[in-house]
Amino acid sequence: ADSREQNLYRGGFREKQGTGRAQKGGHPSKSQEIPQYITATTFAHARASEVNAMLRAVKQMSSSAQVFQYLPRHMRRRAMSHNVKRLPRRLQAMAKRELEKGAHQKKEKSKSKCRKARRRHGNLLLDFNRRQRKNIWLETHIWHAKRFHMVKKWRYCLGDRPTAKSYRACYRAMTKHCLLQDLSYYCCLEVIGVEEELLKALARLTSKDAGATFAAAACLSGKRQGSLVLYGVDRYPQEALGSVDFIWKPKNVHDGSTESRQLWIWTHPALKEDVLAELKKVCQCLVPVEPSVPVPEPASVHCEGEVKAEKLVCTGKRKRGDEAGELAVPVKKILGDGTRDPLHPVSWKSQVGIVINDLTMEIIRYRLTGPLSHCILSEALEVATVHKDTKDADRGAHTWWSEHCKDSDHVSLHNSQRNTFQLLKGLGSPAEIPAGTVLGLTVGDPRLRLPKKRTKAMPDPTQFQGSFFFFFQGRAFAHYCRSCAQWEPLLIHADEPDHEKVRQLTLEGVAVECAQSLIWSQTIRNSVTQNKLSEQELNRLKSELLVPGTRLNLGPQESKIPILLLQQPGKVKGEERPGWGSGWDVLIPKGWGMAFWIPFIYRGARAGGLQEALKHSQYKGTPHSPHDFPDCPAGIQFAREMESELLDKFNRRPPAKRPNYIKHGTLAPFRCPWEQLAEDWERRSKGGGDGSGVVACGSLDSGQLGPFSSLEEVQEERMETSAGDTPMTESGKGQINSEQNQATKSTVCVLRSRTQLKLLSAWCRPASGKSQKAGQNTRRVQKDITADTVAAMLSSFPKSLVWIKVCLLKKGSPKLHSMVYIPTSEDLQQLSKDSAYFGPQEPKHRDAFKRKVKEQKRGKKSSENTKGTTAPLSTDAAGQNKTSLVLGLWPEPLPNVTLHCSRTLIGFVTQGDFSLAAGCGEALGFVSLTGLLHMLSNQPAMKRGIVLIRNPASLQYRFAKLIIEV
Repeated sequence: ADSREQNLYRGGFREKQGTGRAQKGGHPSKSQEIPQYITATTFAHARASEVNAMLRAVKQMSSSAQVFQYLPRHMRRRAMSHNVKRLPRRLQAMAKRELEKGAHQKKEKSKSKCRKARRRHGNLLLDFNRRQRKNIWLETHIWHAKRFHMVKKWRYCLGDRPTAKSYRACYRAMTKHCLLQDLSYYCCLEVIGVEEELLKALARLTSKDAGATFAAAACLSGKRQGSLVLYGVDRYPQEALGSVDFIWKPKNVHDGSTESRQLWIWTHPALKEDVLAELKKVCQCLVPVEPSVPVPEPASVHCEGEVKAEKLVCTGKRKRGDEAGELAVPVKKILGDGTRDPLHPVSWKSQVGIVINDLTMEIIRYRLTGPLSHCILSEALEVATVHKDTKDADRGAHTWWSEHCKDSDHVSLHNSQRNTFQLLKGLGSPAEIPAGTVLGLTVGDPRLRLPKKRTKAMPDPTQFQGSFFFFFQGRAFAHYCRSCAQWEPLLIHADEPDHEKVRQLTLEGVAVECAQSLIWSQTIRNSVTQNKLSEQELNRLKSELLVPGTRLNLGPQESKIPILLLQQPGKVKGEERPGWGSGWDVLIPKGWGMAFWIPFIYRGARAGGLQEALKHSQYKGTPHSPHDFPDCPAGIQFAREMESELLDKFNRRPPAKRPNYIKHGTLAPFRCPWEQLAEDWERRSKGGGDGSGVVACGSLDSGQLGPFSSLEEVQEERMETSAGDTPMTESGKGQINSEQNQATKSTVCVLRSRTQLKLLSAWCRPASGKSQKAGQNTRRVQKDITADTVAAMLSSFPKSLVWIKVCLLKKGSPKLHSMVYIPTSEDLQQLSKDSAYFGPQEPKHRDAFKRKVKEQKRGKKSSENTKGTTAPLSTDAAGQNKTSLVLGLWPEPLPNVTLHCSRTLIGFVTQGDFSLAAGCGEALGFVSLTGLLHMLSNQPAMKRGIVLIRNPASLQYRFAKLIIEV
């Protein structure tokens, strides 16, 4: 037989006998590779089925290929796909059948318009409405979409971070100049009713132990903005809802109606549903009010979006210079709040007379952060002029302003607000006035004062005669007053009366009368929104000016917009960088978003997104909503979403390019198991046996490992208990079901009692040093940690977490979900001896699940290769696969998180990075109250408050200072 026939026979022989190399692991012998003889009959029978299968595959046409594609490449022509007669005669019949079959399945012609038609104004608005059905756009969305990375969160489409490299630039803006952010996605809930009834109902949602409430004197008068944490009805300190800001409408002495009050509560969109449900419950507002907004006609197109295009019927074609053609251009209109169906109720009332209104997207909120934010406000905004001659004013669309100016009391109040607003130019920073100051204003159209090019707003010393100024890095830090003959910091004045007014403004704040604003009236807000002069009309009026580029003067026909200025205090807790990050919040009626945004940008404000807001709260040391609220439903939901995102990102990387967290001793790298941390410490405190609480519960101090003799034995014991395949009992299934039912509720609570936080803050300071000397003059509190004090604190707040700030003593940068540990006595002694000692190192752990992961992967491949159905993998009560293991991740359930490593764990980090403000690594997070008291009671007085921090993908511990700012 020839060589070709031998090769064919050799393939058939291998198919019958099997490949010896794959099965036996060695090279087959020569006798098996080359047979001695060939039988033609046997060989033909063996190859008959393969030849038939090959012929069928050649004759059978696939669904995707056409007839002319079966021709050789040198015979193919493009015309053959359209003209059947150009094909060979043996293929023409098949081609005709293809054409007849494709005629019935031919797709309809696309109705999409050309790009020129799509870019028309009316079509753009309709397309924008369609794209807002799932995620709502802010009024500045298009501006942000061109310059920011957009993310979809909380049913909004928001700007996350700028596309340009502006990380340090944004920090410089909030430190030296101004950072601008659009917070219009925050939800506003309006509560109207009798003051006594409102305070009685709202008192059930707060507690005086946690700080100021809705009944605070300065906030109740309307001259201050307040901030607090809401709880479930009579559930303090459990079941927190989240942090909110609130403003009371000042009492109008001229109106006579002093009993009915108006309250605005600003919440994060993630907290809105929970807060609204509790408000309805506590105020008994269960009866929905029919929406008063007129429903659009069925013929008009209206989506859930914010804008709507009205189609006007025009007979002729729109031409340049044609008046009828100009009217044919649809005008941008604002309808509804853009977040729900117009027929959905937005108001609820009770029998007592309390009314709750949902004002979401009805009021725009901008935040200007930085020392020169008031300079941008003073240059971009101009207080509205008073109408003296009301004849021309009554003819226009702003009749409400002319009616308002007829009252002399209103005119005098408007002048007082104008003078107070002018005094803001004499301030070096918004932090100089009392925190939460409220100032009401009525300003003109800011588009008329828009500069020709972008400038940078700075204090202008030339307009203040009689003063010398000292500037450093763009800020006026001091000036020399000739009347006082001395240098004074952060004040700019012209004469003695203005100097006294500015001094009074910094001490007492804005008067109560100046806090009033017409933005509280819904009628006036709707009138201002509907009668806004369009950009098209404004540009047309500017083109008719005799001198191009001059300012357009509309006189009485100029729009008047009521706004509200709210001072943001910045950093108010702690002793470092007081007043850092202060600024102003501007409340504007809807429809005027871009009219105010562009003037602020043209004055030098730098725009920021969600990441800049997160960094701002991190540098201030305050919890960021909803990231840092593990005891509220919104915080729990956010933690789950973040864990899912980080896990997906981890799984996308190959196993060789991702860390093995089991070997690093990290149990939960993508989340913070707060409940398990609190339960483990609670179990340890009760296991003391002598009833002395945590002080006597020092069984694992100084690196002791309990009944185990070595760290390896501890790990082996935990791995055996965690990886053991024990059958689940009925009680275990019931426990899992109960946990699923209470998935949105947390059993832990965050300690927010100011009395207890002050006590803990004093205990965290060392007995000697600069920090202790600085704290002696500020406040005197009890510094002796006694067993009775600890037991009383733990009995009042069981399973509690404490908000802390951690500053690294040496180099290092903490990451997200880093772990906070208790240092041993040997670690503290080594730190005292060697100043260059960074910290201990965690021994490398053994991955006991690596073998099971390989077996699972091997079993999965074998099940895919085998024919037939395989038995499904066992699942638990939650429906999750028990055997699905991921290489490098510890499976559920987790062992004792406090004793998993060589150092005892007390908390986790929720925000961590290198702080540009402090110049070192800083982190924010929570620690267990029981673990913190255990650490403070066992640490020496000279080293009190020293902790160890370790990143999830690192074995290196680093020393840090634990601080509780109150």
